[in-house]
Amino acid sequence: MKILCTGSNGFLGKNIIPILSSRKHIIKTLSTRNADYTFDIRKQLPAFSEKFDIVFHAAGKAHSIPRSKEDEKEFFDVNFEGTKNVCLALENNLPEVFIFVSTVAVYGRDSGENINENESLLGNTPYAKSKILAEQFLQNWSIKNNVKLFILRPSLIAGPNPPGNLGDMINAIDKRRYFNIAGGKARKSVIWVDDFADLIENSILKKGGIYNVCDSIHPSFRMISNKISLKMHRKIINIPYFIAKLMALVGEGLGNKAPINLLKLNKIVKSLTFDNTKLIKEFGFKPSDTIKKL
Repeated sequence: MKILCTGSNGFLGKNIIPILSSRKHIIKTLSTRNADYTFDIRKQLPAFSEKFDIVFHAAGKAHSIPRSKEDEKEFFDVNFEGTKNVCLALENNLPEVFIFVSTVAVYGRDSGENINENESLLGNTPYAKSKILAEQFLQNWSIKNNVKLFILRPSLIAGPNPPGNLGDMINAIDKRRYFNIAGGKARKSVIWVDDFADLIENSILKKGGIYNVCDSIHPSFRMISNKISLKMHRKIINIPYFIAKLMALVGEGLGNKAPINLLKLNKIVKSLTFDNTKLIKEFGFKPSDTIKKL
């Protein structure tokens, strides 16, 4: 199949493109640099000169905390307006399948267990709101243009040199600045990055829909940090909750330089897991056991 991967220089693209290429698919790339189609999707419509079977739209802005109105606007410029521009550019040669990489952040939950796709979309951060708008646009656009749409809402994505919270954990462990709080019992949903290649391939045979993307096993912070620390030959310290709470209160006054604040503490001590039953049932998806691969 001929597959267009947007955001090809990002974490997802760098990991799944080699897999798809090794399976003899024709891969075309779109990014702001070093790609078959070099465009800034915030500002212009890509000039596609060919037809694709599948578009895997992973280009987006994430993994940062906005510090100004301009920073907030960039989430909407990239995740919403950029998605619209990609879709408009495809209308001369419509693909059979469009896959959009959204996020579980659209649910707006900081705790909960086995959250499924029927949950209300209450995300209120610029990141979450921009992804919600993109999802809504795509659902209308795909119906209008008879394109099969898959909205994937991944949890924490793991793999080599991951960005985001997992990357922060690895760096903190390496610098001996990481500690588990109250035993690190809180659990999080994860997904191994390579699994996206299987989802892309199988999408051509499926009917479309919205799916949580995560493993069936939801490891605890302790399980994840212990696996990483063993590889790095580092020791993980455990601290009681009340000490962490005091540190977080102090961190509130230090801003982004603080190793922990109340928001980070809340995420660390509360479980947040998602239900992948729909993905397994409708895709026949067999997720990797991420904790074994870390």
